[in-house]
Amino acid sequence: MNKDTNQSMAQINAYKMNGLGNNFIIIDRRKQSLEIKKETILKIGGQNNIPFDQLIVMEKKEGNVFPITIFNPDGIEVGACGNGSRCIAYLISNENKNKNILIKADKRVLTAEIYDNKMVKIDMGIVKYKNWKDIPLKDKNLNPNTLSFDFLDKVYGDGICVNVGNPHVIFFTSNCEKINIKKVGPSIECHKYFPQRVNVTFAEVIDKNNLKINVWERGAGQTKACGTAACATVVAAFLKNFTNNNCNVHFEEGILKINYEKKIDRVYMTGPVSDIEKINLEV
Repeated sequence: MNKDTNQSMAQINAYKMNGLGNNFIIIDRRKQSLEIKKETILKIGGQNNIPFDQLIVMEKKEGNVFPITIFNPDGIEVGACGNGSRCIAYLISNENKNKNILIKADKRVLTAEIYDNKMVKIDMGIVKYKNWKDIPLKDKNLNPNTLSFDFLDKVYGDGICVNVGNPHVIFFTSNCEKINIKKVGPSIECHKYFPQRVNVTFAEVIDKNNLKINVWERGAGQTKACGTAACATVVAAFLKNFTNNNCNVHFEEGILKINYEKKIDRVYMTGPVSDIEKINLEV
């Protein structure tokens, strides 16, 4: 977590955006030094009663790259947020009128392209799924491609793990909407297999080009959409020969188009973002 100063924040000028119902609060720290504490994040989600799936901080520009820091509602910093990065790219493009934006999330530099009708494509970088350390899992005896859970095996079989800048485990089922993810999600998220916890997805294959998913995000709970989960699920589905590498992932409020380039293990995501809403946060 970046800590610039101990300056008290009485009022913060911020933005509110979403990608397919995936809600974000965006704080601009490019021109002012503000310390974003865990307590502040919890307060924003509680006292201010502004629901969000991630809080994203825009940091000072590094050359032509725009760094961001991403926090879950529980105040924990995370390494990636696909829909959030697309929202940031659109916001910056709206400022500088450039259609090509470079976002730095954790150690990854992501290339975004802005199209008409608030459509944004982003290169989410290299995906990892071959090694237990890449997810990461607890130890080398765990296979990320066939991860077994005693309390799930009989109904959902093994999970498959994919890291898209953050860890995901995916289970395939005939009807993902019937999953009581609020019950099973926390048990998997905090399972001993995952030292950094994990995002949980139950996926339903519609056909070779279409998927539907039900997502539980670590530190956020059930969300209407999740960009990295969409990417991870298409990778997992392609590896299992369930779908093609170009696939539509369906959410309640729309579709994300995912393209997985297997030869280079790189994944791209395209979808809409919302209008930009300015808000004031009292903390």
